[in-house]
Amino acid sequence: MIENDVIIRVKPLGFMWPAVNPFLFCAHHLDDYPQGNEQMGPAASLAGRDIGQDFTMKDGWRMYHGNRIPGFPVHPHRGFETITIVRNGFVDHSDSHGQAGRYGMGDVQWMTAGSGLQHCEMFPLLNQHSGNPTELFQIWLNLSRKNKFADPYFKMLWSEEIPVHKIADENGKSIEINVIAGAIDGINSVSVTPDSWASDPENEVAVWTIRMDPESHWEVPLAGEGINRTIYFHLGDSLSINGTKLEANKAVELRGNQRTQIINGNTESQILLLQGRPIEEPVVQYGPFVMNSQSEIQQAMSDYRLTEFGGWPWPHRDQVHPRERGRFARYKDGSEEIR
Repeated sequence: MIENDVIIRVKPLGFMWPAVNPFLFCAHHLDDYPQGNEQMGPAASLAGRDIGQDFTMKDGWRMYHGNRIPGFPVHPHRGFETITIVRNGFVDHSDSHGQAGRYGMGDVQWMTAGSGLQHCEMFPLLNQHSGNPTELFQIWLNLSRKNKFADPYFKMLWSEEIPVHKIADENGKSIEINVIAGAIDGINSVSVTPDSWASDPENEVAVWTIRMDPESHWEVPLAGEGINRTIYFHLGDSLSINGTKLEANKAVELRGNQRTQIINGNTESQILLLQGRPIEEPVVQYGPFVMNSQSEIQQAMSDYRLTEFGGWPWPHRDQVHPRERGRFARYKDGSEEIR
């Protein structure tokens, strides 16, 4: 039993991490993929894998729902948002509105599913001569009732545009914070999608990835009353939070309006921080649909059967883009961003 005024609870990190309102889900994908083949899948045998449902770590990597290429072939969403933070490797996006993109190496895709769309998220193994290590977080953020049927929309937060807040503690040790959403010490993130719960500053939504030097000290800025805050300590040896020592691979739910000092252990640590004002509305989830009532879930299933949320305009369910294509995003109005 941990007795600490700032710590509400501590949970172990598995494949799917515990999420707190307004967040619905968080997963950490960490795969040491081998070199790629001509199809941009693994140049290795797939024998012994539960193809289509391969979530078991084997030889350091997983295929997930992919048959040829790792990742998540076409599937629908309605009623929430996905935030995909790619720390290493690449993701190829294609959707039912004809939108597409390739992003990675620090880029973030913020997608509002809203009234409904289909998309696929594949992990192309571009390197044919050496390994393709891939690491990403996928986070689901709920939408409020008034925005459940917003027009589907996605926005790229390119790595070059994401603010990095660098702090030196009293001993000159460094803390680096990537400000994906929210604000810290007067540094604001780039704007997110317009219908997001995170688009209203009063909701104090923050998505930060944090790197702490060994033995560094960081006082976490205070959040407002009623703001939920969780830190995911996924790499390092130990942290001390207001005097309570915690080993790595822990989710720590904190009282955001209480003074919180984190002292790192003897190795570099990495942390994901999620916070926000809870959405005080009923949540009913059925797989990829998140609504406010069971009748709305039934309507989502019916709408998907009837419309397929716009159908699928791509030749493959596990669509990937040409190997030589760089980072890009193409939107439904025909405009493109190229990096």
